[in-house]
Amino acid sequence: MEENIIEIRNLYKKFGNQEVLKGVNLNIQRGKITVIIGRSGGGKSVLLKHIIGLIKPDSGDIYIDGINITKANETTLNDIRKRFGMLFQEGALFDSMTIEENVAFPLVEHTKMSKEEIKRRTEEVLSLVGLTGAEKKYPSEISGGMRKRAGLARAIISNPDIILFDEPTSGLDPIMAAHIDNLIVNIQKKLNVTCIIISHDIQSTFRIAHKIAMLYDGVIIAEGTPEYMKSLDNPYLKQFIEGSSIGPIQVVDNE
Repeated sequence: MEENIIEIRNLYKKFGNQEVLKGVNLNIQRGKITVIIGRSGGGKSVLLKHIIGLIKPDSGDIYIDGINITKANETTLNDIRKRFGMLFQEGALFDSMTIEENVAFPLVEHTKMSKEEIKRRTEEVLSLVGLTGAEKKYPSEISGGMRKRAGLARAIISNPDIILFDEPTSGLDPIMAAHIDNLIVNIQKKLNVTCIIISHDIQSTFRIAHKIAMLYDGVIIAEGTPEYMKSLDNPYLKQFIEGSSIGPIQVVDNE
C-alpha cells in the first residue's frame, strides 16, 4: 500500500460564474512522480495553486501529511510551503541576476546560511542539473533548456519534500524535452522527493509518471499507472492520449 503525502478531498472552486474545480478527489503518493494531464484552461494550474496554499477552495479539503491546509493558519501554511519547490513554466528567472544568483536566491532570502555555505550548496545543485560552468551567465545568454535546468536547481536548493512542475517540457524540442525528463527522474530518485507535474506532453508523461491523473470538466475522470491509463476506454482520455478529436474534423472551405 502506497503512503499518501497529499490527499485532496471534494475540492470545489469557482471564479465568478465559472466553475473550475467541481469536486476533485486525488491522492498523491510519497516519493513518486504524479502527472496531472488535461486540456488547456481545464483547471490544472488552479489545482496546483490550491496544493501549495496560494488559493483557498470554496469547499473541500487538502491534507498534507495529515494537516488540513485549507483550515490552517498563516504560520502553519508558511511552514508547509517551505516543504515545496516549484519549477515554473518559463523558469521564472530574474533577468538581472546571473544563474548562480538566481539559484541561490531562496537561500539568501530565507535562511541564515553563510555566503560560503550558500556558494557550496549552489555549486552542488548546479552540478546536479548539469550547469557547472554556467554560473556567471545571465538567463538571456543561455538556451531554453538551460533556463529550465536553472529553474530546477533553484527549486531543489532548499531540500524540499515536494516539487511542483508547471509544464516542464513546454517550448522544448523533443531531444531537450527527453533530457529534462531524465533529469526529473534522476533527481526524484536521488533526492527521494515527491513530484507533482502538470503537463500536456503525453510522450513525456508516459516516460516519467508513476501515476497519471486526468482532470476533465473540473473532476478527475481517470487515474492510475501509465499502463492502466492506456488500457482504459474513456473517450476523452483516449482523445487526449492519441491527440485526436472526438468525431470528424470539420473542414471549412473559405473559397
